[in-house]
Amino acid sequence: MPRLVRLYIKQVAYGFVLSAVFVGMLLGFNVANLRHLMFATDGGWIAGFMLFFFNGLVFAGVQFAIAIMRMADPEDKGPKGGHRAPVRQGQLIPIRIRADDRR
Repeated sequence: MPRLVRLYIKQVAYGFVLSAVFVGMLLGFNVANLRHLMFATDGGWIAGFMLFFFNGLVFAGVQFAIAIMRMADPEDKGPKGGHRAPVRQGQLIPIRIRADDRR
């Protein structure tokens, strides 16, 4: 298996573990009375699963982005900013418009 795919799978697993911790803390601290709402409703487990799953997707994406950005060389001394073309300064020219021309 390529290293990048292995890195991606590992970061996705970390993201879903973070999501489980996050949802557990949300329910444990009963933020916005969410625990009562989920346990008192018939389909509350669906809301819990969706909360876990979609937070897992977000956290996995963030974990993978951080891992990729940390792979850069710390001593990257390449060109910074590039060459900028001079901005052309134009002259403003007044344009007369006839006000009595109605449609």
